[in-house]
Amino acid sequence: MTASALRDAIASKAVSPVELMDACLARIAAVNPAVNAIVALDAERARAAARAAEAAVMRGDALGALHGLPVGIKDTQDTAGLVTTYGSPLFADHVPAADEACVARLRAAGAIVIGKTNTPEFAAGANTRNIVYGATGNPFDPSRSAAGSSGGSAVALACGMVPLASGSDTGGSLRNPAAYAGIVGMRPSPGLVASDKRGLGWSALPTDGPMARDVADTALMLSVLASDAADDPLAYTLPGEAVRASPGRWSPPRPVALAGLRLAATEDFGFAPTESHIRRVFRSRVAAVSPLFARTEMATPDCSGADDCFAVLRASHFLAQHGPAYRDRPGLLGANIRANVEEGLGYDLQDYARAAAAQTRIYRAFQSFFRHHDVLVSPAVTLSPRPWTEMYPTAIDGVPTRSYFHWLALAYAVTLAGHPALSLPLGTDEAGLPFGLQIVGPRGGDALLLGVAAALEAAFAGDPALGRPRPDLGRLAAAPPLAAAPGFRDPG
Repeated sequence: MTASALRDAIASKAVSPVELMDACLARIAAVNPAVNAIVALDAERARAAARAAEAAVMRGDALGALHGLPVGIKDTQDTAGLVTTYGSPLFADHVPAADEACVARLRAAGAIVIGKTNTPEFAAGANTRNIVYGATGNPFDPSRSAAGSSGGSAVALACGMVPLASGSDTGGSLRNPAAYAGIVGMRPSPGLVASDKRGLGWSALPTDGPMARDVADTALMLSVLASDAADDPLAYTLPGEAVRASPGRWSPPRPVALAGLRLAATEDFGFAPTESHIRRVFRSRVAAVSPLFARTEMATPDCSGADDCFAVLRASHFLAQHGPAYRDRPGLLGANIRANVEEGLGYDLQDYARAAAAQTRIYRAFQSFFRHHDVLVSPAVTLSPRPWTEMYPTAIDGVPTRSYFHWLALAYAVTLAGHPALSLPLGTDEAGLPFGLQIVGPRGGDALLLGVAAALEAAFAGDPALGRPRPDLGRLAAAPPLAAAPGFRDPG
């Protein structure tokens, strides 16, 4: 059942929160060993919360938007009383005293934290594996990557372990794993989901966001996460005029008439190293969706300088967050973290000024572009899932990648512009693995983006070739545990 249907069934007493929790725990027990998506289970507290949620229903209490719904929380997000490791041995035994803001909002709406979902160390990179909990496998083939950094959340959703899960996104950390698992992941406009943890508060690169199995559930979760908060500079608003925390703006998705919209499509934003296989699949998807729109044009905003721009701005975040640990205890940081800090130490203020200016140019290019187009689509990821033992693709179609995150260029092009974006599952690629369509909305167009995604989802829901693919849960339940695979705990 969808999260939206479960919420209604709980409210009408057709489904008990206890019954739902037991079903989720049973699914985790049956399937999680094969994929390692849930890495810290909080079963007893979750059962107690489910009993309390059931009692509230029976008393006739007012119910929150997510009342009684189990939710998985990415292991980079603090959960009160539940171990939060960030995928790092530095925090292997870390138990936060308080929830961070996005988790607190979910609990306040009635959601029940069932456990933590796996992530690479400090969410660095798009292959979900770390030395603390090991690797996470793709639900369609556990030997392949789940992408990342919100890979555990995406896989838990695809396998039906939870109806909702949290994620975060800098260079595609929501969108990439959503595409690889065949679920929906949305990167909201910066500041829409207020954060109390972003170290560089004025930077629009990282944001938290919702992950779910369909668009309506994504919108439901966003309606809870969206918030005004004084401690987040990007959530700035006029005093007394809440512009974000209004559930009616986001859920359910607003009906959108695709026939009145101008669609643009790009295979690579003019620079992303997209493999020929994915280009072919994308062209077939553009051919399928084009008749639904007023017009379709192959076009892209000018993203000149995006690779250098993203590398420098991203490195500044690593310096701010991990510079002290690199100085004092470098041996406890993984190779990715050390490499990023060292890269940051190699830049100077001129590099940062050049990157900030380039980001502004890209942002303005997007504004000019969206004066002529209403919606932009691209592949969500540059290549089909590869084995998780490969830390990152060193080459695409025989051409070397520039860095361990260069293969995420389709995602970070949009990150730099600050536009909302969503990965929508549209069938499978030529390898039989999920294909995600990245849909990009105009500046501040989160509601329009959700409406467009919902309309496309509905248009292909009954199409066996283009509907959301489903993993074979029976095969996963019978599969050997991923923990037995060679290199499972190797940090890479």
